[in-house]
Amino acid sequence: MSKFRLIAIVLAVMLVTGLWVSQPHAENVKDRVSEPIVQIEDANDLTPFLWQGKEYTNHEAFIKSGLRCGTNPDQETVKINERDFKSRLAQLDGIVPEGRNIPVYFHIIGSSTKPSGGVTSSQISSQMNVLNNAYAARGISFTLAGVDTTVNNTWYTMAPGTTAESQCKTALRRGGKESLNLYTANIGGGLLGFATFPSDYSRSPKLDGVVVLYSSLPGGSAAPYNLGDTGTHEVGHWCGLYHTFQGGCSTSNDQVSDTPAEQSAAFGCPTNRNTCTATGLDPIHNFMDYTDDSCMNTFSAGQGTRMNSQLTTYR
Repeated sequence: MSKFRLIAIVLAVMLVTGLWVSQPHAENVKDRVSEPIVQIEDANDLTPFLWQGKEYTNHEAFIKSGLRCGTNPDQETVKINERDFKSRLAQLDGIVPEGRNIPVYFHIIGSSTKPSGGVTSSQISSQMNVLNNAYAARGISFTLAGVDTTVNNTWYTMAPGTTAESQCKTALRRGGKESLNLYTANIGGGLLGFATFPSDYSRSPKLDGVVVLYSSLPGGSAAPYNLGDTGTHEVGHWCGLYHTFQGGCSTSNDQVSDTPAEQSAAFGCPTNRNTCTATGLDPIHNFMDYTDDSCMNTFSAGQGTRMNSQLTTYR
């Protein structure tokens, strides 16, 4: 049998068996990709995730339950807030937003069985350091202005939008709109934290502030969320930031141009995650995502600009 005849037979066999499949051109592959790109995280991970005494199927199930953060405005609310912000910002008449030092009033809520609220003075100091380290590059700093401890069983398990939250904040809040009131408690419903936005102040000044799970402070027991970055995340909302996945793959998404669009919240620390066709990998290291504390380490320059603009406009 000639060499050419042998090659012809081999090629015929490959075509019939599917071993030789022509590859499409790169541009055709791109054309077939629709937004968003759905990337499966830990698809085979069935390791139970235990949180606040409740077991979830895995870490992903916990994140999808919505307990990472209780600050989740719908898109209509975002549109209303952004219209108001842009209108007010335009009236600043050339004032350039710049960084500032924010006084912080720390309110520890305890219970009859945990009068200390599970928080120590060294944890408060460490939390302040975490905040200052996270925001320093964006020109924002924090100074502890006061600490108080209140024992109240109802307030100890307060959740967002409840009478307990309203009563607690009305009784304890100090300072004006420029002051950050940070409350620690054993938040109800398994939440890690929740916050108000700068634009909320004029409507409900007494509710203004941040609430975090006491065990999320540095050295607490809420691993993998016990390095203090729940506080960093919630204070980001208080300074005017949305989640990096707000609005999904839309062009406006979180209203910040230099944070790549992200279809959904990330968890753990999924390197090279890419859920949208827009340029850039998902911002899993951003403080406004849902990744583990050890994975978070940055605010973008655009987020810094937005925070300072929001603080200047509303606070």
